Amino acid sequence: MIYCDFKGKKISMLGLGLMRLPMTDEKTLNEAEFTKMLDYAMENGVNYYDTAWGYIDGLSETYVAKYFGKYPRESYYIADKFPGYDSENWSKIDEIFNAQLKKCNLDYFDFYLLHCLCESNVDAYLDEEKYGIMPYLIQKKKEGKIKHLGFSVHAEFDVFNRFLEKYGDIMEFCQVQLNYLDWHYQDAEKKVRELNKRGIPVWVMEPVRGGKLAVMPDKTANEIKKILPSDNLISSAFRFLHSIEGVSVILSGMSDLAQIKQNVEIFSKLNPLTNEEFEKLTKTGDIIASNGSVNCTACSYCTSYCPRSLNIPHLISLYNESLFSSS
Repeated sequence: MIYCDFKGKKISMLGLGLMRLPMTDEKTLNEAEFTKMLDYAMENGVNYYDTAWGYIDGLSETYVAKYFGKYPRESYYIADKFPGYDSENWSKIDEIFNAQLKKCNLDYFDFYLLHCLCESNVDAYLDEEKYGIMPYLIQKKKEGKIKHLGFSVHAEFDVFNRFLEKYGDIMEFCQVQLNYLDWHYQDAEKKVRELNKRGIPVWVMEPVRGGKLAVMPDKTANEIKKILPSDNLISSAFRFLHSIEGVSVILSGMSDLAQIKQNVEIFSKLNPLTNEEFEKLTKTGDIIASNGSVNCTACSYCTSYCPRSLNIPHLISLYNESLFSSS
């Protein structure tokens, strides 16, 4: 397992996101499969685990309490997040934070993030008087309830930079949607450069774009195979990330044991691309992004507030698939 050194901690570069876990036909956790996944991950050096208030309809945090207790507390790191993507939560920071600790059955969080910095919540985060979100989290860090404080970002670069201008000296890490499709499409390159300039380590989310980069039309897959003939689509996506300065942790929302085993193998050694391979892969990502498809990672946040209870990610995937099929 590749590890990064972060403020005296040895953190696995591969992190397990507790969002896309194996589920039964009855929409409950497949406990037997998840137990195998977690045991294999722990036995093979994965020690970073990422949950959130809204993951799996609010159940993800409870799985931390149920399944991690058998391991020594010092053998893993838990990351959780304040759900600031929902304006109804802005005034409930104390209530939600304490509920999260209780749900996870933890005395503290190793890592805690402002979840999804974006255009709709940046003012709430920056306004220390009205909601007091940042002062509250800073205080919790002083109390030891948060060991390391960071944020995840889906904002345009100007909003992202506006936040950093005020809190860049406080933020210890930043989670960015980063992959070869989003390198230019989501301004990920520009964000990474700014974080590197400020000395803020990069955490990666959506490394295979919610599975989009793992399953592609044959035409696109063959183009990538020409660039990296010894790799499959998954290893190509991860090797791209191995090549980027500042990347410390790469989160993967694995959902079965086979995926854990495959990813552990990929992360057994650092294997960056050459400059030529990197450029060719980003150009391929630009072509994929330019086909008019809808930018969706199937996080399902939108479904919670859909008045018609539509499966929006599924509908978007059908639309995107039709674009791919006709191209």
